[in-house]
Amino acid sequence: MDQIDRNILRELQKDGRLTIQDLAQRVGLTSSPCMRRVRQLEQDGVIQGYRAVINPEAVGRGFEVLVSIEVKRDREAVEAFEAALQDIPDVIEAYRLFGSPGCLLRIAVADLTAYERLWIERLTTLSGITEVNSQIIMKRVKEPRGLPVDD
Repeated sequence: MDQIDRNILRELQKDGRLTIQDLAQRVGLTSSPCMRRVRQLEQDGVIQGYRAVINPEAVGRGFEVLVSIEVKRDREAVEAFEAALQDIPDVIEAYRLFGSPGCLLRIAVADLTAYERLWIERLTTLSGITEVNSQIIMKRVKEPRGLPVDD
């Protein structure tokens, strides 16, 4: 990956809706070579997709919670837990961690009542769970802006 590819990545992370013409102009190429580079970055799996960034409050999910979960430390329990998470749309991010806690979830729901219902009806009923701790997000201090693309 050369400097032009890195510039393409930076620009697309800022605005994934750029036209090829605008992107080419920003990175100092003509449209055809720019398009070839973008397609190659997609084929190589460097660019994995394009998404819209949505205001959580606009879709009724302005209440976010970070949840640390301990799962029994055996393969079957961990695999069952991770599979079950795929069916819970309120879990918008999930990470298996080294050490304690074993898992960290980011959850987005409408309000405290909705989170309590999710906690009681779904999270605490998942097999293999030994502990659930919740931290309610007071304020997002830094928004996700994409990955740094170093030179």
